[in-house]
Amino acid sequence: MFRFITAAMMALAATTVLAQEAWKSIPEPPAMPEAETSGTANVNGIDMYYATYGTSDGIPVLLIHGGLAHGDIWAAQVADLSRDHKVIVADTRGHGRSTNDGSTYSYDLLARDYLALLDHLGIDKVHLVGWSDGANIGYTISTGAPERLASHFAHAGNVTLDGIDPSVEHNEVFGAYVGMMAGDYAAMSPTPDGFEAFLGGVAAMWATEKPGGLEGLASVTVPTLVVQSAHDEAILTDHSKAIAEAIPGADLLILEDVSHFASFQQPDAYTQAIRDFIDQ
Repeated sequence: MFRFITAAMMALAATTVLAQEAWKSIPEPPAMPEAETSGTANVNGIDMYYATYGTSDGIPVLLIHGGLAHGDIWAAQVADLSRDHKVIVADTRGHGRSTNDGSTYSYDLLARDYLALLDHLGIDKVHLVGWSDGANIGYTISTGAPERLASHFAHAGNVTLDGIDPSVEHNEVFGAYVGMMAGDYAAMSPTPDGFEAFLGGVAAMWATEKPGGLEGLASVTVPTLVVQSAHDEAILTDHSKAIAEAIPGADLLILEDVSHFASFQQPDAYTQAIRDFIDQ
């Protein structure tokens, strides 16, 4: 049985009223710090953008963003974690600066891309911090290549379609996120006019039932922290609880006063939650 952790630290230091309002908007992330290395890796027939930060000799931290986004959304986390960790970010296939070769999006394909990127970088094992689709990619790696993960901080993922809150389709905050990412896509992508087709391809992946489901998590041996936001627009809390129960030894962390976009809304507290997990 998982241990239930309440993240009181996630409250803003201002007032309770302000803390409760944080989940109603999505602040712009800061600019990315200067990378140690950056470039594109030719993996699985695509050019995958990546950047590394920090020079620590310890196990690196791989941050995997959510659907429609890109590696630069992790700017606040990179600036903090790179002080004493090597940090890797990338743009998932078809996202941000990375290309797609026309392949249909699937979590298995995206997981293989990230594993190929780690091979390209000569990295055997990482602490994986996955948000939304990033967490789903992490679950895929946890079940298919667990030897590559030292741990998995899995925020706002789902392993069955009934874990998705159907009201997300009409949620204004989530809609604002899609609009933000449309603007970023136009500015960053090698196919800047292709957002609608890109959105359709990713949405089709979101609507496809994932193989294995909850039962497939029973064999996971990767130390896992399942993370759920109290005001998540997309993922149901009961589903995150079920994931934590399904993974042997997993814990559940509830982030108070934030939504699906917790890393934007309370970046310092979010990064501290990552640290508390990977540094223990």
